[in-house]
Amino acid sequence: MPEFRYEMCALTDTGRARENNEDSVRFDVATGVAVLADGMGGYNAGEVASSMATELICNEMSRWLQQAGGMASGRDVRRALELCVDNANRAVFSAANTNRKYAGMGTTLVTGVFLGNRLALGHIGDSRAYRLRAQALNQITRDHSLLQEQIDAGVITPAQAARSIHKNLVTRALGVEERTLLDLAEHVVEPDDLFLMCSDGLSDMLEHDQIEGLLNGTSGLEEKARALVDAANARGGRDNISVLLVHAATPDKRPGTLISRWLRT
Repeated sequence: MPEFRYEMCALTDTGRARENNEDSVRFDVATGVAVLADGMGGYNAGEVASSMATELICNEMSRWLQQAGGMASGRDVRRALELCVDNANRAVFSAANTNRKYAGMGTTLVTGVFLGNRLALGHIGDSRAYRLRAQALNQITRDHSLLQEQIDAGVITPAQAARSIHKNLVTRALGVEERTLLDLAEHVVEPDDLFLMCSDGLSDMLEHDQIEGLLNGTSGLEEKARALVDAANARGGRDNISVLLVHAATPDKRPGTLISRWLRT
């Protein structure tokens, strides 16, 4: 089994049209946990929902992994991730139902645990994960949205969906109901794989080929993250934009270490 030196980089931006940022991104360098959320709700409720979700999931999952001491199986990791997401869902739902200011708040979510040569990946809503392998970009999550359901049913084409004004109608979110369903999958990681987690502020602004070109056309993770955000803003920046990049580098010193970078705008 190959060992990796996972490199992580995150960047979040308010965009050109919004006054506040309802996206939230967190990761833990020691355990390989990455979480990105895009909140929804009036006033600052979206910020509260996304921040609660990322903080709770990242902290709980990291703590569990530290206690597991490297002995956890893939099945154990996936089950633990489900439980952490369920706890976050209940916390956001409770806050929304006990504080009038937060009524109706919720958040989309994409979260991963990078452990050895495996990725446990979960998502809710239309925040996405992509994998760049051998310069080819593939979306490895499927949106929980009205548009995706219409595409799956053959009602509209992907090209028509890209022009739709109903891009933000999600069919699943965290914190909106007492229980939510996390789509969870395990992926084998190969050397030099690059994973992108993002909010729809990126994927709604840029075409698939544009994202692929920007990831291939720049060198370091910081440059890739900034190029993506800048391009989304150049196309209008109609929403908050968040990206989280994870690179599976081969170790040059100590195997299994993680390098983290936070970028600020």
